[in-house]
Amino acid sequence: MNSHAYGLSIVVPVYRGAATVALLVEALARLRPEGGMEVVLVNDGSPDNSADVCRSLLGRADVPVVYIEHMRNFGEHNAVMTGLRHISGAYVITMDDDLQNPAEEVLKLYDHAREGNWDVVYTRYARKEHAGWRNLGSRFANKVADWLLDKPKGLYLSSFRCMSAQVVQAVTQYSGPYPYVDGLLLQVTQRIDSIEVRHLPRAEGRSNYNLRRLVLLWLNLATSFSLAPLRLAIFLGILMALLGAIGAVATIIEALSTHATPSGWASTMTVILLVSGVQSMILGVLGEYVGRTFLSANGKPQGSVRAVERGKSEMAQRDRAA
Repeated sequence: MNSHAYGLSIVVPVYRGAATVALLVEALARLRPEGGMEVVLVNDGSPDNSADVCRSLLGRADVPVVYIEHMRNFGEHNAVMTGLRHISGAYVITMDDDLQNPAEEVLKLYDHAREGNWDVVYTRYARKEHAGWRNLGSRFANKVADWLLDKPKGLYLSSFRCMSAQVVQAVTQYSGPYPYVDGLLLQVTQRIDSIEVRHLPRAEGRSNYNLRRLVLLWLNLATSFSLAPLRLAIFLGILMALLGAIGAVATIIEALSTHATPSGWASTMTVILLVSGVQSMILGVLGEYVGRTFLSANGKPQGSVRAVERGKSEMAQRDRAA
Protein backbone atom coordinates (compact mmCIF):
# COMPACT_ATOMS: atom_id res chain seq x y z
CA MET A 1 0.00 0.00 0.00
CA ASN A 2 2.81 2.41 0.83
CA SER A 3 5.14 1.73 -2.17
CA HIS A 4 2.71 3.05 -4.80
CA ALA A 5 3.88 1.16 -7.86
CA TYR A 6 1.35 3.19 -9.89
CA GLY A 7 -0.08 6.65 -9.85
CA LEU A 8 -3.61 5.31 -10.24
CA SER A 9 -5.47 2.09 -9.46
CA ILE A 10 -8.95 1.51 -10.85
CA VAL A 11 -11.19 -0.88 -8.91
CA VAL A 12 -14.08 -2.41 -10.83
CA PRO A 13 -16.60 -4.73 -9.11
CA VAL A 14 -17.78 -7.21 -11.74
CA TYR A 15 -21.23 -8.82 -11.64
CA ARG A 16 -22.94 -10.01 -14.82
CA GLY A 17 -20.35 -7.98 -16.69
CA ALA A 18 -19.14 -10.53 -19.25
CA ALA A 19 -20.40 -8.44 -22.19
CA THR A 20 -18.87 -5.13 -21.06
CA VAL A 21 -15.84 -5.59 -18.80
CA ALA A 22 -13.41 -6.31 -21.68
CA LEU A 23 -14.59 -3.18 -23.52
CA LEU A 24 -14.07 -1.16 -20.35
CA VAL A 25 -10.52 -2.47 -19.81
CA GLU A 26 -9.64 -1.84 -23.47
CA ALA A 27 -10.88 1.76 -23.16
CA LEU A 28 -8.95 2.27 -19.93
CA ALA A 29 -5.78 0.87 -21.54
CA ARG A 30 -5.74 3.80 -23.96
CA LEU A 31 -5.37 6.28 -21.10
CA ARG A 32 -1.97 7.58 -19.99
CA PRO A 33 -2.37 8.88 -16.43
CA GLU A 34 0.56 10.41 -14.59
CA GLY A 35 2.51 7.66 -12.81
CA GLY A 36 0.92 4.78 -14.72
CA MET A 37 -2.18 2.75 -13.99
CA GLU A 38 -3.47 -0.69 -13.01
CA VAL A 39 -6.97 -2.15 -13.19
CA VAL A 40 -8.27 -4.32 -10.33
CA LEU A 41 -11.24 -6.50 -11.33
CA VAL A 42 -13.27 -8.06 -8.49
CA ASN A 43 -15.60 -10.84 -9.63
CA ASP A 44 -18.33 -10.79 -6.98
CA GLY A 45 -19.68 -14.30 -7.56
CA SER A 46 -21.03 -13.42 -11.01
CA PRO A 47 -23.26 -16.21 -12.40
CA ASP A 48 -22.28 -15.57 -16.04
CA ASN A 49 -18.87 -16.18 -17.64
CA SER A 50 -17.33 -12.99 -16.27
CA ALA A 51 -14.55 -15.09 -14.70
CA ASP A 52 -13.42 -16.39 -18.11
CA VAL A 53 -13.50 -12.92 -19.65
CA CYS A 54 -11.52 -11.40 -16.77
CA ARG A 55 -8.91 -14.18 -16.88
CA SER A 56 -8.48 -13.71 -20.63
CA LEU A 57 -7.64 -10.06 -19.97
CA LEU A 58 -4.71 -11.05 -17.74
CA GLY A 59 -2.74 -12.22 -20.76
CA ARG A 60 -3.85 -9.80 -23.47
CA ALA A 61 -4.74 -6.46 -21.89
CA ASP A 62 -2.41 -3.53 -22.63
CA VAL A 63 -2.69 -2.38 -19.03
CA PRO A 64 -1.65 -4.17 -15.80
CA VAL A 65 -4.64 -6.20 -14.55
CA VAL A 66 -5.27 -7.81 -11.16
CA TYR A 67 -8.12 -10.33 -11.04
CA ILE A 68 -9.77 -11.17 -7.70
CA GLU A 69 -12.55 -13.73 -7.37
CA HIS A 70 -15.03 -13.85 -4.51
CA MET A 71 -16.27 -17.29 -3.48
CA ARG A 72 -19.88 -16.04 -3.57
CA ASN A 73 -21.83 -12.85 -4.12
CA PHE A 74 -21.31 -10.42 -1.23
CA GLY A 75 -22.54 -7.17 -2.76
CA GLU A 76 -21.03 -4.18 -4.55
CA HIS A 77 -19.61 -2.40 -1.52
CA ASN A 78 -18.04 -5.62 -0.19
CA ALA A 79 -16.44 -6.21 -3.58
CA VAL A 80 -15.09 -2.65 -3.62
CA MET A 81 -13.57 -3.15 -0.16
CA THR A 82 -11.82 -6.32 -1.37
CA GLY A 83 -10.46 -4.46 -4.38
CA LEU A 84 -9.23 -1.58 -2.22
CA ARG A 85 -7.14 -4.03 -0.20
CA HIS A 86 -5.22 -5.07 -3.33
CA ILE A 87 -4.38 -1.71 -4.91
CA SER A 88 -0.89 -0.32 -5.52
CA GLY A 89 -1.72 3.21 -6.66
CA ALA A 90 -1.28 6.57 -4.96
CA TYR A 91 -4.90 7.27 -5.95
CA VAL A 92 -7.81 4.90 -6.50
CA ILE A 93 -10.87 5.31 -8.69
CA THR A 94 -13.88 3.01 -8.27
CA MET A 95 -16.25 2.56 -11.19
CA ASP A 96 -18.90 0.15 -12.45
CA ASP A 97 -18.45 -2.34 -15.29
CA ASP A 98 -21.47 -1.17 -17.30
CA LEU A 99 -19.70 1.49 -19.46
CA GLN A 100 -22.01 4.25 -18.23
CA ASN A 101 -18.97 6.17 -17.01
CA PRO A 102 -16.81 7.09 -20.05
CA ALA A 103 -13.18 6.01 -19.67
CA GLU A 104 -11.89 9.46 -20.63
CA GLU A 105 -13.58 10.94 -17.56
CA VAL A 106 -11.13 8.91 -15.44
CA LEU A 107 -8.27 11.28 -16.25
CA LYS A 108 -10.43 14.32 -15.44
CA LEU A 109 -11.33 12.83 -12.06
CA TYR A 110 -7.77 11.70 -11.29
CA ASP A 111 -6.16 15.03 -12.23
CA HIS A 112 -8.70 17.01 -10.21
CA ALA A 113 -7.99 14.94 -7.09
CA ARG A 114 -4.23 15.11 -7.57
CA GLU A 115 -3.92 18.79 -8.43
CA GLY A 116 -6.31 19.89 -5.69
CA ASN A 117 -4.79 17.53 -3.12
CA TRP A 118 -8.27 16.23 -2.31
CA ASP A 119 -8.73 13.09 -0.22
CA VAL A 120 -11.95 12.17 -2.03
CA VAL A 121 -13.54 13.49 -5.21
CA TYR A 122 -17.07 12.39 -6.13
CA THR A 123 -18.74 12.76 -9.50
CA ARG A 124 -22.13 14.24 -10.25
CA TYR A 125 -24.15 14.08 -13.44
CA ALA A 126 -26.02 16.78 -15.32
CA ARG A 127 -28.22 13.94 -16.59
CA LYS A 128 -28.34 10.38 -15.23
CA GLU A 129 -29.09 7.70 -17.81
CA HIS A 130 -30.82 5.35 -15.36
CA ALA A 131 -34.43 4.20 -15.21
CA GLY A 132 -36.77 6.65 -13.51
CA TRP A 133 -37.31 4.48 -10.43
CA ARG A 134 -33.54 4.06 -10.04
CA ASN A 135 -32.94 7.82 -10.21
CA LEU A 136 -35.70 8.31 -7.63
CA GLY A 137 -34.08 5.70 -5.38
CA SER A 138 -30.68 7.40 -5.71
CA ARG A 139 -32.16 10.78 -4.78
CA PHE A 140 -33.90 9.21 -1.78
CA ALA A 141 -30.66 7.53 -0.64
CA ASN A 142 -28.77 10.83 -0.88
CA LYS A 143 -31.49 12.65 1.09
CA VAL A 144 -31.29 9.94 3.77
CA ALA A 145 -27.49 10.31 3.79
CA ASP A 146 -27.89 14.08 4.31
CA TRP A 147 -29.82 13.31 7.48
CA LEU A 148 -27.91 10.30 8.79
CA LEU A 149 -24.31 11.05 7.86
CA ASP A 150 -22.00 14.01 8.39
CA LYS A 151 -22.15 14.77 4.66
CA PRO A 152 -21.52 18.13 3.01
CA LYS A 153 -24.90 19.46 1.97
CA GLY A 154 -25.68 18.80 -1.67
CA LEU A 155 -22.83 16.33 -2.18
CA TYR A 156 -23.95 13.50 -4.47
CA LEU A 157 -22.64 10.09 -3.37
CA SER A 158 -21.63 8.35 -6.58
CA SER A 159 -19.93 4.98 -7.07
CA PHE A 160 -17.64 6.72 -9.59
CA ARG A 161 -15.23 8.35 -7.13
CA CYS A 162 -11.52 8.97 -6.58
CA MET A 163 -9.71 8.47 -3.26
CA SER A 164 -6.17 8.95 -2.04
CA ALA A 165 -4.26 5.87 -0.88
CA GLN A 166 -4.08 7.36 2.62
CA VAL A 167 -7.87 7.44 2.85
CA VAL A 168 -8.11 3.94 1.36
CA GLN A 169 -5.73 2.64 4.02
CA ALA A 170 -7.96 4.08 6.75
CA VAL A 171 -11.20 2.82 5.18
CA THR A 172 -9.95 -0.75 4.73
CA GLN A 173 -9.36 -1.07 8.47
CA TYR A 174 -13.10 -1.72 8.71
CA SER A 175 -13.75 -5.46 8.77
CA GLY A 176 -17.50 -5.63 9.51
CA PRO A 177 -19.79 -7.64 7.24
CA TYR A 178 -21.92 -4.65 6.17
CA PRO A 179 -19.59 -2.03 4.68
CA TYR A 180 -20.95 1.18 3.20
CA VAL A 181 -17.99 2.77 1.44
CA ASP A 182 -19.38 6.31 1.40
CA GLY A 183 -20.21 6.17 5.11
CA LEU A 184 -16.64 5.05 5.85
CA LEU A 185 -15.17 7.82 3.69
CA LEU A 186 -17.24 10.48 5.44
CA GLN A 187 -16.03 9.18 8.82
CA VAL A 188 -12.39 9.36 7.72
CA THR A 189 -12.08 12.77 6.03
CA GLN A 190 -13.82 16.06 5.27
CA ARG A 191 -11.44 17.10 2.48
CA ILE A 192 -13.98 16.16 -0.18
CA ASP A 193 -14.86 17.73 -3.52
CA SER A 194 -16.99 16.84 -6.55
CA ILE A 195 -16.89 17.43 -10.30
CA GLU A 196 -19.43 17.03 -13.07
CA VAL A 197 -18.91 14.22 -15.59
CA ARG A 198 -20.90 12.62 -18.39
CA HIS A 199 -23.15 9.64 -17.82
CA LEU A 200 -23.98 7.35 -20.75
CA PRO A 201 -26.90 4.98 -21.35
CA ARG A 202 -26.26 1.39 -20.32
CA ALA A 203 -24.50 -0.49 -23.15
CA GLU A 204 -25.73 -4.00 -22.35
CA GLY A 205 -28.40 -5.69 -20.22
CA ARG A 206 -30.05 -4.00 -17.27
CA SER A 207 -29.00 -2.68 -13.90
CA ASN A 208 -28.02 -5.25 -11.26
CA TYR A 209 -29.74 -3.05 -8.66
CA ASN A 210 -33.34 -3.99 -8.00
CA LEU A 211 -35.66 -2.73 -5.26
CA ARG A 212 -34.44 -5.38 -2.80
CA ARG A 213 -30.77 -4.44 -3.30
CA LEU A 214 -31.56 -0.74 -2.92
CA VAL A 215 -33.45 -1.37 0.33
CA LEU A 216 -30.51 -3.40 1.68
CA LEU A 217 -28.18 -0.55 0.72
CA TRP A 218 -30.38 1.93 2.60
CA LEU A 219 -30.32 -0.36 5.65
CA ASN A 220 -26.52 -0.46 5.51
CA LEU A 221 -26.47 3.32 5.32
CA ALA A 222 -28.95 3.76 8.16
CA THR A 223 -27.86 1.11 10.66
CA SER A 224 -24.10 0.74 10.12
CA PHE A 225 -22.98 4.35 10.52
CA SER A 226 -25.65 6.22 12.44
CA LEU A 227 -27.71 6.06 15.63
CA ALA A 228 -30.37 8.29 14.08
CA PRO A 229 -32.93 5.47 13.57
CA LEU A 230 -32.70 4.58 17.26
CA ARG A 231 -33.12 8.21 18.22
CA LEU A 232 -36.11 8.48 15.87
CA ALA A 233 -37.64 5.44 17.58
CA ILE A 234 -37.15 7.15 20.96
CA PHE A 235 -38.83 10.35 19.77
CA LEU A 236 -41.73 8.41 18.27
CA GLY A 237 -42.15 6.57 21.56
CA ILE A 238 -42.20 9.87 23.48
CA LEU A 239 -44.68 11.35 21.00
CA MET A 240 -47.03 8.36 21.34
CA ALA A 241 -46.76 8.52 25.14
CA LEU A 242 -47.74 12.20 25.08
CA LEU A 243 -50.67 11.52 22.73
CA GLY A 244 -51.77 8.67 24.99
CA ALA A 245 -51.61 10.92 28.05
CA ILE A 246 -53.66 13.62 26.29
CA GLY A 247 -56.20 11.00 25.20
CA ALA A 248 -56.47 9.66 28.77
CA VAL A 249 -57.04 13.14 30.23
CA ALA A 250 -59.66 13.88 27.55
CA THR A 251 -61.47 10.60 28.32
CA ILE A 252 -61.50 11.31 32.07
CA ILE A 253 -62.83 14.85 31.53
CA GLU A 254 -65.56 13.56 29.21
CA ALA A 255 -66.55 10.82 31.67
CA LEU A 256 -66.77 13.30 34.58
CA SER A 257 -68.70 15.91 32.59
CA THR A 258 -71.21 13.63 30.80
CA HIS A 259 -71.46 10.83 33.42
CA ALA A 260 -71.61 8.31 30.58
CA THR A 261 -69.09 5.85 29.27
CA PRO A 262 -68.25 6.79 25.69
CA SER A 263 -68.98 4.12 23.12
CA GLY A 264 -65.73 4.96 21.16
CA TRP A 265 -64.93 1.50 19.86
CA ALA A 266 -63.56 2.89 16.57
CA SER A 267 -61.31 5.43 18.28
CA THR A 268 -60.07 2.76 20.70
CA MET A 269 -59.16 0.42 17.86
CA THR A 270 -57.47 3.25 15.96
CA VAL A 271 -55.29 4.08 18.96
CA ILE A 272 -54.44 0.41 19.52
CA LEU A 273 -53.47 -0.10 15.89
CA LEU A 274 -51.43 3.12 15.83
CA VAL A 275 -49.53 2.32 19.00
CA SER A 276 -49.00 -1.28 17.93
CA GLY A 277 -47.61 -0.13 14.58
CA VAL A 278 -45.16 2.28 16.20
CA GLN A 279 -44.08 -0.40 18.70
CA SER A 280 -43.54 -2.89 15.89
CA MET A 281 -41.44 -0.35 13.99
CA ILE A 282 -39.33 0.39 17.07
CA LEU A 283 -38.82 -3.33 17.69
CA GLY A 284 -37.86 -3.77 14.04
CA VAL A 285 -35.22 -1.03 14.28
CA LEU A 286 -33.83 -2.53 17.47
CA GLY A 287 -33.89 -6.00 15.92
CA GLU A 288 -31.92 -4.80 12.89
CA TYR A 289 -29.19 -3.36 15.13
CA VAL A 290 -29.10 -6.44 17.37
CA GLY A 291 -29.03 -8.80 14.38
CA ARG A 292 -26.17 -6.97 12.69
CA THR A 293 -24.26 -6.85 15.97
CA PHE A 294 -24.81 -10.60 16.43
CA LEU A 295 -23.59 -11.42 12.91
CA SER A 296 -20.55 -9.15 13.31
CA ALA A 297 -19.67 -10.73 16.66
CA ASN A 298 -19.97 -14.19 15.09
CA GLY A 299 -17.46 -13.22 12.42
CA LYS A 300 -19.64 -13.09 9.30
CA PRO A 301 -17.10 -12.41 6.53
CA GLN A 302 -17.01 -9.19 4.58
CA GLY A 303 -15.78 -11.17 1.59
CA SER A 304 -14.15 -14.54 0.95
CA VAL A 305 -11.47 -14.49 -1.76
CA ARG A 306 -11.00 -17.62 -3.85
CA ALA A 307 -8.14 -16.37 -6.00
CA VAL A 308 -5.92 -13.37 -6.74
CA GLU A 309 -4.29 -13.47 -10.18
CA ARG A 310 -2.03 -10.92 -11.84
CA GLY A 311 -1.48 -10.26 -15.52
CA LYS A 312 1.91 -10.48 -17.21
CA SER A 313 2.35 -6.72 -17.40
CA GLU A 314 1.40 -6.44 -13.73
CA MET A 315 4.05 -8.98 -12.70
CA ALA A 316 6.67 -7.35 -14.95
CA GLN A 317 5.94 -3.98 -13.35
CA ARG A 318 6.35 -5.48 -9.88
CA ASP A 319 9.65 -7.08 -10.89
CA ARG A 320 10.96 -3.72 -12.13
CA ALA A 321 9.83 -2.05 -8.89
CA ALA A 322 11.61 -4.72 -6.83
